[in-house]
Amino acid sequence: MEAQLRLAPPYREDLLKKATTAKKKAKQAAVLLCVYPNATGDLHFVLIRRNDYPGVHSGQIGFPGGKVESMDASYWDTALRETEEEIGVHRLSVAQLLELSSLYIPPSNFMVRPFLGWCETKPQFQADPKEVATIIEIPLTSFLAAQPQKTTQLPSSAHGRSVEVPCYFFGEAAVWGATAMILSEFQYLMNKLLAT
Repeated sequence: MEAQLRLAPPYREDLLKKATTAKKKAKQAAVLLCVYPNATGDLHFVLIRRNDYPGVHSGQIGFPGGKVESMDASYWDTALRETEEEIGVHRLSVAQLLELSSLYIPPSNFMVRPFLGWCETKPQFQADPKEVATIIEIPLTSFLAAQPQKTTQLPSSAHGRSVEVPCYFFGEAAVWGATAMILSEFQYLMNKLLAT
């Protein structure tokens, strides 16, 4: 949780105070941080840029995943189903490694459960054009060495204007908010593991 807070937007605490009642009825969701080797054996993970739509997460970069449906037996099943639907990664090809810390997202009133998964080989990605604008593959080694930055060019649905928030940059892609918070925890855990 402490690692997540390192990448939290500065206004998050105020939003959480205002959302005390709403949080009790939060929609449930799950996402997948999927790690895999590429053709040369270098480890990568995948993010997506969501399509533009009328909603608070329009056009944002995030993990494949989404809302829990009645057919899902568990949060893990939700993450697998949504990942298969959004980017074509077959659910049977992913092994669960770890469940990361749950994260509440006040602007959309979602409680998100992030999972770390592993594929033995690089998936054959196929983006759902209705939901996914771009698939972004991130080399794990460069991510683990990355230092979060700040920018003032990111529009916030919480404020309706550009705000300065902690983020990661992958090329031109700025990753912030809940996705950056989850990545911060992943980065902390991986660096701690590699240090032992």
